[in-house]
Amino acid sequence: MTTTAAAAELPAAQSTARRSRQRTAYWLIAPGVLWMLLFLVLPIGMILYVSFWTQTTFAIQPVLTTKSWTTFFSSDTYLSALWTTVRIWLTVLFATILVGYPAGLFVGLFVKNRTLQTVLLTLCVIPFWTSFLIRVLAWRPMLGKEGAINIVLQWLGITSAPIDALLFSELSVVIGMTQIYCVFMVGPIAFMLGRIDPNIIEAARDLGAGFGRIFRTIILPLSLPGVVVGSIFVSVMVLGEFATSAALSGRKVNLLGNIIVTQVGSLKWAFASVIGVVLTLIIGVVVAGLLRVVNLRKEL
Repeated sequence: MTTTAAAAELPAAQSTARRSRQRTAYWLIAPGVLWMLLFLVLPIGMILYVSFWTQTTFAIQPVLTTKSWTTFFSSDTYLSALWTTVRIWLTVLFATILVGYPAGLFVGLFVKNRTLQTVLLTLCVIPFWTSFLIRVLAWRPMLGKEGAINIVLQWLGITSAPIDALLFSELSVVIGMTQIYCVFMVGPIAFMLGRIDPNIIEAARDLGAGFGRIFRTIILPLSLPGVVVGSIFVSVMVLGEFATSAALSGRKVNLLGNIIVTQVGSLKWAFASVIGVVLTLIIGVVVAGLLRVVNLRKEL
């Protein structure tokens, strides 16, 4: 009888322990959920709601209308800004991968000393010790007609006259954003490459595989999660950019972020909300698409 009673009490005890673990998990996740509801879900819902309000010249009324949405999608100016935003995002993303992948490969795979790896990654983030605006404005004397780059190009005999397109153009925006956000690509790639077991590469080398084949079949697939994480970081920040474009293009390059700033400054809250919703949808699609490339939960 004693054995039977103990066996009957065992499932009850396991059930109680499971419920206790669930309660602990709920309490642990509650602050995060509350934070996301208050500062992400609620603001996005408000932005979506306000985008349908009626906007007059000096006031906004909570009377629902699609006028602001119609204005956005029927205007060549705003659609052009949308295309410019997407084009610059793709260009900067490609440039950061092009520049950041070799740097991450070197730090994560070729530098064996952990201390030296940490030092090199720290060097990458040194520019972040200064203000974001200072880092952006520092490109002006570099890219100007009498800037350092034009002086070096003429001194080397590559050009005979200063290149005007280096500053106050789309090129200057791409250069500035690539330098600012490249570190967000280098870090995740170096981290993933640092996790590769050296014995795998050594075994492939012993079997006669060259570096090209090792890179294609081992290094690149195993580094893809780092590329995806870096791409998400860069994409989210570039798509919401406005300061770099305003400072380095002389307002010649109009991104969606710049239009939001202008509309908010003019108290056009409804139209600014429309662009905010469009931008949020684009970022959501981009992040969802990148997450489908690699199963980060499995790889990390």
